Amino acid sequence: MDVQAAKMIGAGLAMFGMIGAGLGIGAIFSNFMNAAARNPAVVDQIRVMTFIGAAFAELLGLLCFVIGILMLFVV
Repeated sequence: MDVQAAKMIGAGLAMFGMIGAGLGIGAIFSNFMNAAARNPAVVDQIRVMTFIGAAFAELLGLLCFVIGILMLFVV
């Protein structure tokens, strides 16, 4: 197998983490909306945890993106 082809395949596989990040962020905010609809009094308490969880999920997605770019251009 050619080295360039292996780099492209590895970078493409690293991008699958972006799918997981998108699904995770969607699930976080979906559950936040359900919780807010069921009990509007606790919205202020759970909003901070929701955004922290979304930030962590987005961070993992960006980390996968950076690893894919590093595979293409550095290795």
